[in-house]
Amino acid sequence: MTTRVTNVAFAVLALLAVPAWAQTVPCEDMQFDGLGYTVCTAHAGDDLRLYLNDSDGQLIGTPERLAAILPADKQVVFAMNAGMYHPDRKPVGLFVEDGTQEHKIVTSEGPGNFGLLPNGVFCIADTLSVIESRAFAADPPSCRYATQSGPMLVIDGALHPKFLADGTSTNIRNGVGVSADGQTAWFAISNQPVTFHQFARFFRDDLGAKDALYFDGKVSRLTVPAQGREDLGLPMGPIVALIAAKPAAN
Repeated sequence: MTTRVTNVAFAVLALLAVPAWAQTVPCEDMQFDGLGYTVCTAHAGDDLRLYLNDSDGQLIGTPERLAAILPADKQVVFAMNAGMYHPDRKPVGLFVEDGTQEHKIVTSEGPGNFGLLPNGVFCIADTLSVIESRAFAADPPSCRYATQSGPMLVIDGALHPKFLADGTSTNIRNGVGVSADGQTAWFAISNQPVTFHQFARFFRDDLGAKDALYFDGKVSRLTVPAQGREDLGLPMGPIVALIAAKPAAN
């Protein structure tokens, strides 16, 4: 009996030493209003990063290349495109990588989804946040990583004012939402074409996101190596990825 209790205790301690993402599958399929989504969850304090170029200044472009250039003891838990980019793959708006601003913030209204104000910035710091772009520019927080995109999907619990419940424009879409306490971020991609209104409601009404930001559509991609998901597509610009240590070899 003593041996059994001791083994259980060691097993519990080992589980507690494993990051939260590794104790369960990193991403899960969900249904809301008859539509399917895949959601990957990260928490404040996780090794969540944004990537654009490698150490030689060359575009990383794909989750597969990102995995190949990571240190040998690191791995990608999940990765997805993380903000709109120009044909040369440079970010359209603000991009901060490891504390260095690579591209400035854009606060003017413009064409396309990015310019459909309000748009916003996803900021990775001690907490995780989505901040409306003009509010961000007026009082910039200190972000280790940041990416600007648009439009906002959810703004302080309200849907973007220009989203129509009877809208007919649909796409595969992806984005990020954050909890009110800044401790949780949900990275979601639709598994079939959805409208902006449907996508925003999923973040607010199902996930409970206080704020949410649209990353893109059509080019949206998700890679989850442990679950065998590797969406195909052309090289992309900014990439968000959850990184973790590789398990020790037996």
